[in-house]
Amino acid sequence: MSKFVCSMLLPALVVSAAAIPTRAQSGELPAYLKDRGTGQPTSMFGTYINDGELLVYPFFEYYLDDDMEYSPQELGYGLDEDYRGKYRASEYLLFVAYGFTEWLAVELEAAVYIDARLETSPDDPTGVPSVIEESGTGDVEGQLRVRIARETESRPEFFSYFEAVSPQQEDKVLIGTPDWEYKLGAGVVRGFGFGTMTFRLAGEYEMEESVFELGEYALEYLNRLSPTWRLYLGLEGNQDELEFIPEAQWHIRTDKIVVKLNSAVGVTSKATDWAPEVGVVFSF
Repeated sequence: MSKFVCSMLLPALVVSAAAIPTRAQSGELPAYLKDRGTGQPTSMFGTYINDGELLVYPFFEYYLDDDMEYSPQELGYGLDEDYRGKYRASEYLLFVAYGFTEWLAVELEAAVYIDARLETSPDDPTGVPSVIEESGTGDVEGQLRVRIARETESRPEFFSYFEAVSPQQEDKVLIGTPDWEYKLGAGVVRGFGFGTMTFRLAGEYEMEESVFELGEYALEYLNRLSPTWRLYLGLEGNQDELEFIPEAQWHIRTDKIVVKLNSAVGVTSKATDWAPEVGVVFSF
């Protein structure tokens, strides 16, 4: 796996070093950068990071899903058939990112604590309990972000990223990650007069299943409404799970303190019905 990852990332690093110009001198930003500034995109919606910048984002997320799809086999009860249950979870997370250069940044995100509950289907004929509850630490994941080419008047910005999720709570069926998971993706950003559009697509590899398949995809919109408010709208999916995500960003102190409020709503039946999120981004 490591040889595969290196072979995918090395061309991006070489292209980045050759294609990215030095940081623009101070002055008024071109129109295509008015929404996001000069930073490269992070994995957090509508959030960008600059060279030498440290971002710290503690946040809370809640999950409500009245028709969550599950398989008794995934819960350790043999039958490989899909049923629908009621799922609730509260999660406290911490996101940290640092911009090493204008084209390279790293991220770390950890679920400090998650409390999850699943009411299984009454139609489930297996011996799975009617209610499963688990709590504790959750996923820990890291990302390497690479800006391949800056946006100019004549072309969009291109970026790539690699993500690794480490095994956590292997004995837990709701909050655990049984083995390493990897993700390799790329995206494009373009600023317009009506706002900034981003499209990204990734492939995923799970060590437990030894399968590489199409992973997350997203179409995103960001608009700086005023010096203190920005609006984000996104359609994000993973295979047949699709969510619509509106977010308001309140820039309390320029870009040093930003309050983020979003609420993901499931578009397809297999997506989580409702997942609100609130947090504060601190920039150093």
